[in-house]
Amino acid sequence: MKYYSSLSSLKFSWDQVASAFWKRYPNPHSTHVLTEDTLNRDVKGKKLYSTRIISKTNKMPKWGEKIIPGGARPVCVVEESVVDVEKKTLTTYTRNVGLTKFMTVEEKVVYKPDPENKNQTICERQAWIFSNLFGFSYALQTFGLERFKKNAHKALNGFEHVLNKMYLPEIPESSRSNIAVNAKKAKLKETAKAATELAKQKAAVYATCTGAS
Repeated sequence: MKYYSSLSSLKFSWDQVASAFWKRYPNPHSTHVLTEDTLNRDVKGKKLYSTRIISKTNKMPKWGEKIIPGGARPVCVVEESVVDVEKKTLTTYTRNVGLTKFMTVEEKVVYKPDPENKNQTICERQAWIFSNLFGFSYALQTFGLERFKKNAHKALNGFEHVLNKMYLPEIPESSRSNIAVNAKKAKLKETAKAATELAKQKAAVYATCTGAS
């Protein structure tokens, strides 16, 4: 078994993260995610329970194509999540339900408010990679771990992309032009002010020298 854990921070509040979580796909960083379908959603007390099926694909390495007939193919992943509004936690559990004969990847992710900054959210990620395929278990687990790291990084970048798009609207082109013009004017004022100060200093030095002679 291979184990992986990481701790990341999203510069958005937990409420924003919990809301954007359901709109993570599509995004330009997670093109390997093909589809997502909600199987069940239920509210119990102040908790929202959801089960979704997400299909993904990844290109197999050359040696992997010899082990897995057909090479790369879509793999379905079950995602179970619990949103606890009272404790402000969003916990997800995912596992692949395809190609389990070769490898199983189980993941747990917890999103919770940063105790030091309420406007940020902490993302705690854990993963367990298993393979019992005789003669290939170590190679498959090592490959699975490296692939998981890359996909976890893509997932985080993709989530940030969606959060930025939802909560940080792009500046209109007209506003960008005004900002650029104002910045240029400010720079010119600073340059002129610096030149004036330098001229005053030179004049003072000249006056002192003249008076001394």
